[in-house]
Amino acid sequence: MTDPFPTERAKFHAQQIMEAFDAFGCIDYESAGEISTDYLFGSARGQMFGVLVCKDTLGNEVVLKAFSGQYNGQYMIEGWVPPALDTATYQTIVDASVQSFAEIERQIEESCGDTAIISRLEASRKLLSQETQRRIFQLYRLYCADSSVKTLEDIFSDRMPPTGTGDCCAPKLLSHAYKNGLLPISMVEWYYGAPNKSNGRENKHFYPPCEERCKPLLEAILGIDIIYRDEAIIVVNKPSGLLSVPGRGEDKQDCIVNRLKRLYPLCIEQPSVHRLDMDTSGLLVLAFTQHAHRELSIQFIKRQVHKQYIALVEGMVSIDEGRIELAFRYDPERKPRQKYDPVLGKWGTTLWEKIRVERFGTDGRLVSRLRFKPLTGRTHQLRLHSAHEKGLAHPIVGDPLYGTGEAASRLMLHAYELEFIHPETKESLHFVLEPDF
Repeated sequence: MTDPFPTERAKFHAQQIMEAFDAFGCIDYESAGEISTDYLFGSARGQMFGVLVCKDTLGNEVVLKAFSGQYNGQYMIEGWVPPALDTATYQTIVDASVQSFAEIERQIEESCGDTAIISRLEASRKLLSQETQRRIFQLYRLYCADSSVKTLEDIFSDRMPPTGTGDCCAPKLLSHAYKNGLLPISMVEWYYGAPNKSNGRENKHFYPPCEERCKPLLEAILGIDIIYRDEAIIVVNKPSGLLSVPGRGEDKQDCIVNRLKRLYPLCIEQPSVHRLDMDTSGLLVLAFTQHAHRELSIQFIKRQVHKQYIALVEGMVSIDEGRIELAFRYDPERKPRQKYDPVLGKWGTTLWEKIRVERFGTDGRLVSRLRFKPLTGRTHQLRLHSAHEKGLAHPIVGDPLYGTGEAASRLMLHAYELEFIHPETKESLHFVLEPDF
């Protein structure tokens, strides 16, 4: 995944830490100087480290540093950010499981090679391992940018997180910062020590947060799923059910724009250059600077931005592709709906093609998977062009405004492709993000 914050300031501090490792040969160089870095060049090989530069409420710089997991069996080392779990409870769980594992091993040794007994004990050992991991995962508490506290169960629901989840540097650092009222400014992670067995990590090289364990946690902690970020722009994956921009009233202030401004206080007041409906998920680009906002807005106005969507629509669409041109306007009597009006409405154009017909839901009803390419950007354009009898006459699955009322967990419409010219570098940026349906 991409680095969620600028890295330059954090890299400066990371280089200083690595120089201290080299000079003092220990990681507690600011205190006792007893925990050697030799461990990182032995059979255990190297380890990931991280630095997060923050500002406190007075504007003072605060530098946090962390190591992934445990360092040579130690969670707590002076000067380093603590883990996101209660270590005393963790140790109690581990000690109890060690005793249970030892008892199972004793019984296996005394089984005299009885395969039935050994098979049963091995199954018990596997269950014990899973239960121990589950209980450890329950200990993690992650402090978030919106002041909430999330557990791994909140993030992964009924799925078992990958081994090591919660122990990586980035979530540890960010959780600690938000817990203590600090504002993250710059963050970086690096590897120190002998290369790992796959040679995917090299000594003193910088790496972004990992996809498997870090990405789900950072999305939860930060409140946004960052696809790309630089000094001028950011591309995010907006989830279904979240507004792009704030609406009227206190209950409509939680949105991508306000979450972005909370994370990046130097962001301009109005960073949005386009929107997705609250019920639609997918790729959304926003600007950090006025110049980037102006340049991107011009591209949208001139229809130079390439966008495509994936949708599931009810029923079997009989033809393979087509073009829809219909005019709609706001319907004040049925707000927030739009209504067909070829006289007063604004015309919108959509190209579409059928990908396949498939089964959907617990009832196994037939739906059609389509690819939409809107040539205009009218409100509810794809939803209306799908549902209206003069369009496809096949509403998008899960559409609460124009749909059939058939059961679905969400609106099955996702902005999966976005291509535009970078406002500063002038290079073409192309993003593709498949839907989760």
